[in-house]
Amino acid sequence: MTTGRTTAHRLRPLPAGPRSILIDCGTPAAARSCYRSLQARRMSGLLEAADLVPGATTVLVDGIDEPELLAAELPGWPLIEEAEAAGETVEIPVCYDGPDLEAVAKMWGVAPDDVADIHSNVEYEAAFCGFTPGFAYLEGLPERFHVPRKETPRTTVPAGSVAVAGPYTGVYPRSSPGGWQLIATMTNPGRLWNEHREPAALLVPGTRVRFAAVRV
Repeated sequence: MTTGRTTAHRLRPLPAGPRSILIDCGTPAAARSCYRSLQARRMSGLLEAADLVPGATTVLVDGIDEPELLAAELPGWPLIEEAEAAGETVEIPVCYDGPDLEAVAKMWGVAPDDVADIHSNVEYEAAFCGFTPGFAYLEGLPERFHVPRKETPRTTVPAGSVAVAGPYTGVYPRSSPGGWQLIATMTNPGRLWNEHREPAALLVPGTRVRFAAVRV
């Protein structure tokens, strides 16, 4: 069983169906801790659940026989803060050539060439997935580098675009609309989602991510 430092969080169980429970954790950090703790219990056989789905501040526990029993245990539940075994680390080669690179550099107060060094020197963690299959919300960028979404979203963002908004970094697995600031391009976006692979998503919750700057 995965172990680590523990702390108490105020977890609020919400009904989500006859065999599900939605746990409102209050903060992103608490949601990550809750998800890790649920994973550890599931792997050790202490929790029988069909699926665990983390969100920004929630975790959905699906496919449990008696959700009311889990709900009763949650208040004051000690959660894992630092997992003993971190998730897999994935390196993503990117070119820092995004159309919003200069705008982001200005918001950061640095030269455009410095954005690559700052962004690629951070280790990220996939907190949760959503928006489109294969899209992971990556946390880790220090608060001073958080930037707002664009005032007017783009109708089309190319596949492989690396973007930042608020506390998150994301990589678009396919062409889609989007309102984040585009700073780079992944060299092989086809890695992000493959329906013939298990799991289909390259970046699942808990995955550690490093961006490697490549020159062209």
